[in-house]
Amino acid sequence: MNILFINSIGRNKFGGGEKWMVNAASNLQKKGHQVTLASRKNSRILQYATGKGVPTTVIEIHADISPLKTVKIARYLKKHGTDILICNLNKDIRVAGLAARMAGNIVVLARHGMLLCSKKWKHKLSLTRFCDGIITNSETIKQAYAGYGWFPPEFVQVIYNGIVIPDAIQPVDFGSRYPGKKIIYSAGRLSDQKGFAYLIDAAAILAGTRNDLVFVVSGEGKLEEELKARVRELDLEGSFVFEGFSADIYPWLKGCDLFVLASLFEGMPNVVMEAMAVEKPVIATDVNGARELMQDGTTGLIIPPADPASLARAIVSIIDDPTKLASFGSAGKQRVAEHFTMQRMADRLESYLLEKIREKQNRQ
Repeated sequence: MNILFINSIGRNKFGGGEKWMVNAASNLQKKGHQVTLASRKNSRILQYATGKGVPTTVIEIHADISPLKTVKIARYLKKHGTDILICNLNKDIRVAGLAARMAGNIVVLARHGMLLCSKKWKHKLSLTRFCDGIITNSETIKQAYAGYGWFPPEFVQVIYNGIVIPDAIQPVDFGSRYPGKKIIYSAGRLSDQKGFAYLIDAAAILAGTRNDLVFVVSGEGKLEEELKARVRELDLEGSFVFEGFSADIYPWLKGCDLFVLASLFEGMPNVVMEAMAVEKPVIATDVNGARELMQDGTTGLIIPPADPASLARAIVSIIDDPTKLASFGSAGKQRVAEHFTMQRMADRLESYLLEKIREKQNRQ
């Protein structure tokens, strides 16, 4: 198969969806398929893909409608003999999906790591006219789309995310930086979606009764200054630390005591999977995918979103219990090994893509 991934996310943005695309491309390449990943010039996703050995090209999509760009992409698809186009954002489907229709018998798929379309006419038009299927990572997203009434039963396919665990991880030495402290770690874009404001409020609640906790966050985003101001306002500067963006969070995960996801919504949160894979207990909000990935009370705890008090209580309930922390961590690692490996994801993705090509050929 000749596969082109297109992801027109901003140059400095990089999250779970981008990591999924690079990992999917890399593993399909290892299976012998011809794969290219396209995005904006000098974007983080292209840099990350290059580091993983994935061929890249520059295709920039800035608007929902771009006739000239559509024609250029159609020429590219014809020239390179593309069989499958996998798009990230809705505008990628509208511009590049239309190009694929112009170019010929190309399978067009959307990859939705979270609920990316609402019941707007433009979403219905693009996803039913310019797209042959949606790949998602959560049954809850599939069920939501089924309620729209737009798609045939198998149009939305659930393929759970998979991860690769590095052979050797050198953990961040939190002990020397924060002697005698317990480290609660989180990671993600500093945006409303990720709920860091509620994590800060939970830290403030706990700071009222104890001084042995340090919250560490990896990430950057538009709310960085606002969140840092909130930390200063609550006098948490010594116990709530922003470490900036990190493309590899495994050393941070390996060194912490507990991982927390405070998101308001997600698809299948990769970072939770990564924490479980390195035997870290997890507290996560009850967002899409959390209950498919975690087992509440076995691999960690699931709590309501936007509820700092519940988050604080959950932290207190396990942070001083090394036996429970170890048990959650061990169960999480086992669950990832059984259900969420990269090999399992790549095998399912390859089978699905071959099936979509056969369907397209049979309709000719």
